[in-house]
Amino acid sequence: MPLLSAQSPDRTWFVARTRFFRQELKIRDWLNDRGVENFVPTVRSDRRRVKEAGRQFIEKPTAPNLVFVKTDKPSACALVADFGLPMQYIIDCATHRMLVVPEKEMSDFQRVFDLSKDHGGLMDRPLKLGDRVRITKGALRGVDGYVLEILGCSYVAVGLMGVLWAKAKVPRAYLELR
Repeated sequence: MPLLSAQSPDRTWFVARTRFFRQELKIRDWLNDRGVENFVPTVRSDRRRVKEAGRQFIEKPTAPNLVFVKTDKPSACALVADFGLPMQYIIDCATHRMLVVPEKEMSDFQRVFDLSKDHGGLMDRPLKLGDRVRITKGALRGVDGYVLEILGCSYVAVGLMGVLWAKAKVPRAYLELR
């Protein structure tokens, strides 16, 4: 079965768990090789591994066993059923359907996570729920989240379905109340 074209308007973000420990990067690479849009939150470790070609940084997933896949539902199911990817989709308990992350929420999460490698990163949950804000300037302009104060610095926390959170350092002057 051919995978869905990247141009299809029916694509949405699905959340999957890997069936086996530490398979996120292998699944991500398999999806990338086939042109399937996906997201696995990772950080580069300070530790290095020595390979034949020289030293390389170690890339580590920060959300254990989670892979986000953007495709339509039939193609998402085919990834597991027809191609045998070792993952299973998370089911929304309220609707009993595959969990779908809204496009805006996923986009905000990716942008904050990508920008936050030095001063932010994933959080298990916000340390203190604050005011809901929108970032008005800079690389994260338009992102909605919650303001946090940690040791006198302002951060914006962005969550996925209230379960997984990323934070990025943002000047207070860039924030407006929502």
